[in-house]
Amino acid sequence: MNVLMIEDNESVSEMMSMFFENEGYESTFHQDGAEGYEAYKNNPTKWDIVILDLNLPTMDGMQICRNIRKISNETPIIMLTARDSESDQVIGLEIGADDYVTKPFSPITLLARMKALHRRAQVTPIQEEEVETTSEFDVETEIIHINTSTREAYYKDKPIENLTPKEFDLLVAFTEHPKRVFSREDLLTSLWEDPFFGDERTVDAHIKKLRQKIEQVGPQIIQTVWGVGYKYEAPGEE
Repeated sequence: MNVLMIEDNESVSEMMSMFFENEGYESTFHQDGAEGYEAYKNNPTKWDIVILDLNLPTMDGMQICRNIRKISNETPIIMLTARDSESDQVIGLEIGADDYVTKPFSPITLLARMKALHRRAQVTPIQEEEVETTSEFDVETEIIHINTSTREAYYKDKPIENLTPKEFDLLVAFTEHPKRVFSREDLLTSLWEDPFFGDERTVDAHIKKLRQKIEQVGPQIIQTVWGVGYKYEAPGEE
C-alpha cells in the first residue's frame, strides 16, 4: 500500500511511519495542507489511501477532501478528527471521506480501517475478452442495473455517476435484497470491518450521499424504515 498522510503533528507522523514500515507500506508525510494536496494532485494514481487531519496549516482537511474528490472518487480517504467534533465527522463523510478515526487513536485501529478500505477499493481486473459483455448486469431489479465487475450502476438507462466505493457497495447490498430492511449494524458488519470501532452514524452519512446521487437520475429508491434502518423499494416495484 502506498500511503499519503497529511498530518501536522510530527510525533503522530513519526509513530505512524514506524507502523507503516512494519507493515511493508510505502508512506509519504506532509505537515502542510497545501503541500500535501499538491503531492496528491501531481500523481493521483500513486496513492492507495490518504490519511487526512482536519486542522492543517495553509489548507484544512475539509478543503483537501473536497479537492481530492474533484479529481477522484476512488481514492479511499480516512479523516482524523478530535473526539468531540461530531459535526466535523459528519461533514467530512458528507463531502467524500470514506471513514474517520478520532484522536487520540490506536495505530492498530487506524491500520485496521486502512486495510478494510483498501480491500474494498480493489476491483478485479476485467479480462480483455470480457469487455464486450459490459452490457450484461449481474445485479438487477426492474429499475436498477449493476455490473459489479465494471463497478457501473444504472437507474433504468441513466448512469448513477461518481459513486464512491462505499456508496457502490451500499447500492449493491440494497438491490441484491429488495425490501429487506438493513439496520446500521447489519451494514457495518457486512460492508465495514468487523468489529467496527467508530460511530454507527457513518452509515447515515454515506446513505445521504448515495441518495443525492440517485436523485440526480430518478425518484428515490432507498427508503428509511424509522427506528429500524433502510431498505430498497423503488416506485412501481411490487
